[in-house]
Amino acid sequence: MTWGVIVDVPAPVEVYDAMHARLLERTGGSVEGLLVHLARETGSGFQIVEVWESQAAYERSTTEIVGPIARELTGDAPPPSSADTARTFEVRGLVLPRAQIAV
Repeated sequence: MTWGVIVDVPAPVEVYDAMHARLLERTGGSVEGLLVHLARETGSGFQIVEVWESQAAYERSTTEIVGPIARELTGDAPPPSSADTARTFEVRGLVLPRAQIAV
């Protein structure tokens, strides 16, 4: 089932910029199971909206890619917590014509 998540992160948008750059270096922009990723700056930090093929794909990416990169960038300091601000949703429709995706 297609699965979505919205995460509000209470950290400077530069944290996102650094993470995003490192993720692109590491993955080339292709992460298995990720259909859509977008981010925006907010008044209290930044927000990420993603659509995944499944919750399992999201969790695998978080464990295998995002977590290790966050630890690399923050050293011993814990990365900004978003656990209390993540909201999930069932995607009812998604069309990305240029990517030839329609669910």
